[in-house]
Amino acid sequence: MARKTFRQVLAAERPLIQFGAFDALSARLIEQAGCSSYFISGFSVVGARYGVPDVGLRAFGDIAAAVRDIVQATDLPCLVDCDDGYGDVKNVVQTVQTYERMGVSALMIEDQTWPKRCGHMTGKTVVPVEVMEAKIRAASAERLNPETFIFARTDARAVHGLDDALRRAERYLKAGADGLFIEAPESVEELKIIGRSFDVPQLANPLEGGRTPFLPPAELAELGFHVIPYGITLVLRAAKAMQDAIADISSGKFALWNTGLSFDQFRQAVGGDEWARIDDTYGVKR
Repeated sequence: MARKTFRQVLAAERPLIQFGAFDALSARLIEQAGCSSYFISGFSVVGARYGVPDVGLRAFGDIAAAVRDIVQATDLPCLVDCDDGYGDVKNVVQTVQTYERMGVSALMIEDQTWPKRCGHMTGKTVVPVEVMEAKIRAASAERLNPETFIFARTDARAVHGLDDALRRAERYLKAGADGLFIEAPESVEELKIIGRSFDVPQLANPLEGGRTPFLPPAELAELGFHVIPYGITLVLRAAKAMQDAIADISSGKFALWNTGLSFDQFRQAVGGDEWARIDDTYGVKR
């Protein structure tokens, strides 16, 4: 079955709610839950795969390896966080085309300087608007498939204020972006302003512990946001579950014993039944 594109699922669902996959297992669980697409967050990937914070410690090759493994685990379309494109316009084009060849149909590029950091951390800086315009122009013109969806993200709200972020977003649209993400608004009023300012798909990310007020998906949709990724929720919950399991066994209490998936449930989640069918059908009996 051919993988649907991001544009197809975006057209069919408003709002489009996405969970953030940080490895192949989480992507499979998202698909098995009946979701139509998912998000690959840099924060989650570098934390889970490499055990480091999202402060620019891993380069494109590292993150692309993780994205490759995740994308191969499911047939769902995904939106991939591309950070700043990992360099100048040449690197941006390489990033976009590499991910397209993996089967990715939606990408997000931001205007932070490198080394970048999580959008809800302090100490961010942004590149001159002309630099980001050039990256968006190159990405949109040189994408291999015109259906590939490109979000332009600006982190200027925390650096220069909301007005500058809105002006940058407008220029990024003119440069060829298909959608926008104005990162880390700090009030409901700012969310309202952003939502009504542009007639293109916009992204809002309810981040646990973040700077933006939490609103349910329906309310964000009413404000004008089309894509709502819960990008770090699964990795935060998984990390807490592992800490609790370690503490429980280390204490000798075993109060959480048998509260996770069963052995057979996990085997099924990773495709055990399907591989058993293939083995039974085609394997040589000994």
